[in-house]
Formats: sequence, structure tokens, C-alpha cells
Amino acid sequence: MLGIGVLGCGRIGAMHAANIAAHTRARVAAVYDINRAAAQAVSDATGAPVMASAEEVFASPDVDAVLIATATDTHADLLEQALAAGKPVLCEKPIDLSLERVDRCAAAIAHTTLPVQIGFVRRFDPGHRAVFEAVRNGTIGELHQLIVTSRDPGFPPEAYLEKSGGILRDMTIHDFDMARFILGEEPTRVFAVGSRLADPVLMNALNDEDTITVVMTTSSGKQAILINSREATYGYDQRVEAFGSLGMAISENRRPHHMVLSGSTFTDHAAPLLNFFIERYREAFDAEIDAFVDAVENSTPVAVSYNDGRQALVLAEAALKSLQEGRIVDVSEIG
Repeated sequence: MLGIGVLGCGRIGAMHAANIAAHTRARVAAVYDINRAAAQAVSDATGAPVMASAEEVFASPDVDAVLIATATDTHADLLEQALAAGKPVLCEKPIDLSLERVDRCAAAIAHTTLPVQIGFVRRFDPGHRAVFEAVRNGTIGELHQLIVTSRDPGFPPEAYLEKSGGILRDMTIHDFDMARFILGEEPTRVFAVGSRLADPVLMNALNDEDTITVVMTTSSGKQAILINSREATYGYDQRVEAFGSLGMAISENRRPHHMVLSGSTFTDHAAPLLNFFIERYREAFDAEIDAFVDAVENSTPVAVSYNDGRQALVLAEAALKSLQEGRIVDVSEIG
């Protein structure tokens, strides 16, 4: 049983801890959070001891690997410390909000051969992955256009938004990664537009957008369109559409069940969409842990590399520059 130390016991850290505890080849070996009560709650649920510091987690001989689910501005520091202590890492996205810090971290860990997996969980979603496979095996022919839709059911707390780095680095970054994953090519040009429509008062105060569209092209001409909103009244809207020369592959929204009801005054009534990311990507989160355990135990390549994390942030920075300057940005301008 691979002993995994969980750093960060908020909503996503607690979810990861529960998934690890339920895994057939892993266990929660230790937990830590600056909020002792949060750590204790995860300890009570998993039986893992609460550590007094991240350093204590790294030093524990009972900890074989670590999962980092702390605040974003701590990710790079903890990642460096974990690897220095000889612990493989699964780190939630993004690595950092600063590309310069991400590159300094890359230089600091360049010597390691330990697995480092970044938490872009949507790659593990069965539907999204089936679209990926349909593109890779030629089922839909030559890929021409990719559309990734991601709309949240509602705004996160204002305190979270203040530290999120903005919608492009926080929310759209998942879609930048999904685009790279399915395109199989690096986008080279990026154009972004943003609006403050769902909550203009809050967005003005935060100098952020709540409604975003990004258009990207690769050197071969493939197009990717990313569509985001912070608030969809009908639920958590998560879809991927790949259009090619021989057809189209679509990963649809998920519901609790697939029953559709029709009657004398209505047709096609369906259950609401699954509530939010933990429910929508439940299978994906399990598969993510499974892939990490395989990487540590069997030396299989990590499913999402450090460079994947970096390149998603590069695209976010290119989109932000496009949004600010009102022009198409060559990704080479960013790095």
C-alpha cells in the first residue's frame, strides 16, 4: 500500500484523501493543513495522523509520496521540498500563478527522476478521453476544430476569487490543458475576449472577467475554441466537441441518470446536471489517483507532466495579454 501524505485539507484535499483511502493500492499516511480543524476532520475520516508541519510529512518514513492541495501560492515551494525529501508528487493545478516561479521551480527540480504529476483531472474523464481516442485513432479523420465548453454553476466565494489569479489562470487553464491534450499540437496563436456580464459589480472590483471566449490555432491550422462562464443557471456545463474531416466526437454533460421524461404538455424533461466538479469528475479523480500510484509503483510515465502544467499557464498568459491588448498574440511572445 503506497503511503500518501495529503497537504491541504480543504474541499479538494479532503476529497482526494477519501479517494486515496478507498484505493486498493494506496492509503493516507499523513495529513497536514494550516487549519488544524480541517486536518483533524480528514484524520477522523481516514485514520491518518495529523502532522504539525509539511516538513514533518516529508520527513515521515511512513510517507512514500505526497499530494499537494494547498493554496496555489504554496505549490511550487512544497513541490521542491517534497522532491528534495525523495517523495514523488501529485500537485493540484496550477503549479503557480507566475510563469517565472514555475520556471525557477523547473530548474530546481530538473535533476529529479521522481514522478511529478500535475492535477489536470479532466484528462481522465471517460467521455473526454473517448474524444481524445477518437481523434488519435482517426475515427473522425483529420481534426479541424475543437470546442471546449466550461461553465460553472455559480461564482466561488469572493475571497477565493481575490487570490485565484483571474479566470484565465484559474478556470480556463483546465481548458487550455484539454485543448493541448486533444489537439496533439501546440497552439501557436491566441485571441481572447472577455466580458463582465454575470456580476459586473464584483468583476469591476476584482478587475476580472466572468465571461470568456478564447480562439487558438496551431501551426497546421487546427482551431480550438474555449468557452467559459462563471455562472450557468442550469448547472455545471462541461462539454467537449471535436470536429474532423470524417465526422465528429462529443463528450456531453453528465447527469445522475439518463432517463428522459415526456408527457402531454412537455417533452424531453431530464434530471439536472451533476452539481459541480467533484460530482461531475468523480470517476476522473479516481483514475487520476490510480495513474499516480502506477507512476510511483511501476515507473510508468506520469499522465500529466510538469511541462503540461507549464504550457497551460503559458497559454493562459498569452490569452491574458490578448485580452489586455485586444490583439492576436503569438505564443512565442510568452515563452
